[in-house]
Amino acid sequence: MVAAVIERDGHVLIAQRPPHKLLALKWEFPGGKVEAGEQPEAALVREIREELGCAIVVGQALPRFVHAYATLTIEMIPFRCQLAPGTTEPHPHEHVAVHWVPLSALRTLDLADADWPVVTALGA
Repeated sequence: MVAAVIERDGHVLIAQRPPHKLLALKWEFPGGKVEAGEQPEAALVREIREELGCAIVVGQALPRFVHAYATLTIEMIPFRCQLAPGTTEPHPHEHVAVHWVPLSALRTLDLADADWPVVTALGA
């Protein structure tokens, strides 16, 4: 799984999962699955375009890690990102909502468990 930490003016973009999916209504860093033969950075650009309708520039890779949920184990591959110049504002295509939050507020949110190591990597 790839995850985008999209940063702007000291804030990061988070997305709320839909009520009918696993981890219903939890907040997460947007992203998704890496397809066979796809590089993680390319997967992230594709997933953000599909999920949020915008373009990003993928930047620094954050540490990869493995997270085990009760029914699923994932490898998380997070990256710091920026919105691409001239792109549209992110809006939820597959999520319930998206919000820009200050880094300092991340620990107050009901995040998906696999996103907590990303918060730690950000120093938040």
